[in-house]
Order: sequence, then structure tokens, then C-alpha cells
Amino acid sequence: MITKGLFFFALLYLCESFFTPSSLKKHGTPFTGYAGEPLILTPLIRENKIREARVAATVNFEGFLGIKSFSGYLTVDEIYNSNLFFWFFPSQNDYENDPVLLWLQGGPGSPSMYAVFQEHGPFVFKDENTLGLAKETWTRNHSVIYIDSPAGTGWSYTTGGYAQNQTKVGRDLHEALQQFFTLFPELVKNEFFITGESYGGKYVPALAYTILKQRGLAKVEINLKGLAIGNGMSDPEHQIKYANYAYQHGFVDSTVRDAMAALEERAVEHIRNEEYVEASDLMNQDFGGEGSLFYDASGISNVYNYLNAIDDGIGDAMMDKYFSRADVREALHVGSTTFGDENVYANLEYDIPKPITSWVAELLSHYRILFYNGQLDIIVAYPMMVEYLQALNFSSAEEYKVANRYQWYVGDDLAGYVKYAGNLTEVLVRNAGHMVPADQPVWASDLITKFTRNKVIHL
Repeated sequence: MITKGLFFFALLYLCESFFTPSSLKKHGTPFTGYAGEPLILTPLIRENKIREARVAATVNFEGFLGIKSFSGYLTVDEIYNSNLFFWFFPSQNDYENDPVLLWLQGGPGSPSMYAVFQEHGPFVFKDENTLGLAKETWTRNHSVIYIDSPAGTGWSYTTGGYAQNQTKVGRDLHEALQQFFTLFPELVKNEFFITGESYGGKYVPALAYTILKQRGLAKVEINLKGLAIGNGMSDPEHQIKYANYAYQHGFVDSTVRDAMAALEERAVEHIRNEEYVEASDLMNQDFGGEGSLFYDASGISNVYNYLNAIDDGIGDAMMDKYFSRADVREALHVGSTTFGDENVYANLEYDIPKPITSWVAELLSHYRILFYNGQLDIIVAYPMMVEYLQALNFSSAEEYKVANRYQWYVGDDLAGYVKYAGNLTEVLVRNAGHMVPADQPVWASDLITKFTRNKVIHL
């Protein structure tokens, strides 16, 4: 359950906690036994011992069913001993030429490991001790890097160097990628895409903006081609207007609608005045967990898919127990590292109301960006995403406002609807909630594959 005052922690951690499953908030079940030591790859990379580093990072574990992968830590801030954990899966198709994806979960504080097992990674849980191969995975025709970001999220850790803004998030991720592409130099030429969901709606643009500003300055020139953001929170001013949405879906009556609208108007005023502490407090009163207007009136705690009022959290609990195994920890090179740190959210709590629309607008002048939303999500609902995009001051803004809407089919199935405007692609995915790849894996694979190959989505 999302507790009062942790609206966006829930939003963004389930997928996140705005977006975080309750099991992940426990920060891992205690484990016993020897799990090895965390593998810090940065010293080997700096000494140009690339072969040695890759051998060390190779994941060898029978339980991973022969899927090739690499994992370890990249130091991004030596002063605070900040180390980002990555798990990399080379493409199962054409490693030399397939696009490279980076996946960033939300939160703040939601681990990207969630996506490995429950969205588009190569594995699914059979039970808490056994994995099976996923029928649909983005790693089939993409090389995918999963990074727990920012430091303190998931397996990543720091000694007090928590991000307090998106500039820090972007800078640390950029440093991690500099080291990653030094470790895998054969991938520098491949087209690179940053992907993510939920509060990743800030992380993804933050990294892309850093890459843009570092062009010609960075040691490794990253071949960024596009961004894909699923149910992303980027512009709270336009994305927290839940009152009418909740009323029109029958979750609240007109009295609660009006009370919610009043809180939202006050929150927006504070956002415009850059009074983010006050805005955050009002947002939690409006749409947090128990004690908020929405929850107390509707009784809905699962704001990620309104067809299920309560999230059973079974998959999250299995992942939590799986990561408590010493042999799994040793195979992933994380040792006894604590899984998750609530300080991540605490340090970014008042960053949540801050918009990053100016970055997104500038990025649209340089890169293709896919915005996709599940139809059944409440926390980052499709109508509010559209309102955010319609208010965005970018070069194709007027074109977007009058763009045709196309039906998108996957086989004989109506998967959703698509609009195009310049570098912007906007997609509604039917019968999916906050985590689109988890709810509609086949359609999500079709979507990301067409986007990274620069194909028309609806054809």
C-alpha cells in the first residue's frame, strides 16, 4: 500500500513506487552465506584492462538458463563512493548491428531489475527459486543495459552522494555510459536509445540532455538516436490534474472531484512559483495513499491499472526472495550490498514537482522521442500526458495539435492509436496499465522494435 505522503514514491518506485511495489520497499529479504564481493569495474577500465574486466563481469550461473550477460559496478562519484550497478544483455539476434537500449525505471528509487524479470527482460519467474525464459523480450533483437539509477537505487550504492536533482542524475548516468562503452567499444557505432517509464520520464530526458550538451567534449561520443518514455512523469503542472479523470471514470463523486480540483489548482500555482515543498505536500493530500482525497473516496490502492483495485505483489515478492539468495548475489557480482535505500526518494522528494519541459522541447529538435501510455493507468494517465504534450513549446507543436490519429494493429489485434509530429510519436496502448511491457509484452515489443528501426508504427 502507498502510504500517505509517498504518492510519487509509489508512483515512481513500483515501477516504481509512484511506482514501487510494496515488496521492494522492504529493501531485500535478509540472506545468509557467502555472496562474494561487489565487482567494481572502474579501476580495470581506467587501466585499459578491458579483456580482464569483461571476463570478470561475465555472469556465470546455471539458473540464468544459458542467457549471456555481464554485470558489475561503475564508479560515478569517487568522493561519495557512488557506484551504479548494471546488468547487460547482448542481443540474441545480431549483436554487431542491433540497437543498444538503456532502460531506466522510475521511483525515485525503483530498481531497473524489476523490468528484467517482469517487463521485457529475458526471464520470468516460475516460482521464487526458479526462472523460465520469457516468450517476449526486448533482448531478442536489442542489446539492453539495465542500470539501477540514481545511486542508492536497487543494487547501486553511495556513501551520502544521493542525487537531489536531475542534473546529478544525468551526469552520473553519462559517466557510467562513458565507462560502459569503453568496456564494450564495439557497440559505440550502434544506434543507442534511452528508454524508461514512470519517473523515468525525468531520468531519460536528463541523460539525453547531458549527452547533447557533452557532444564534442566527452571521451566517448554516444550515438544517441532517440528516447522512448512509457507512462512518464515529466511535467507535473499538467500531469497532476486527476480530479476530472477520477470523476469521469466513476472513482469519485462530484464533491470529491471539486475538492481534488481545488488542491490541484493550488499545487500548480506553487509549481509555477517554484515552491516545490508546498506543491509536493498538496499533491500528497490530493492523490497519495491512505488519507488522501482520492484513496479515501475510491478505495483504490493500485493506481497502475484500474481494473485491479489492489496489486497482489506476487511477482515483486518472488523477486525479493530471489535476490536474497547468496548464489544469485554472487553470480551478479553484488556481494552483500543492500538492495535499495529509502534515502533516494528522500533526497529527490522535492524534485518531483519540478518540470523538465524545456529539456524535452530542446531534445525534440535533435532526437526522435516516443511517448507511450497504457490506457488503464491512473497515476500517469493518458489524458494528462496529452495535455502535457499539447502545452509543450517545441518546433512541431502546432503540427501535433492537428495531427491525424491512426489505428495500430499487431496482427489482427487493435493494439492502440498513434500520432506523429516531427520527431514526436505519441501512442496509446490498449488494455495496458502503468507498466505496458508487463501487461502487453507482444505489443510493446512491436512498438519498440518499429521505433528503434525508424519504421511507421501503425503499418
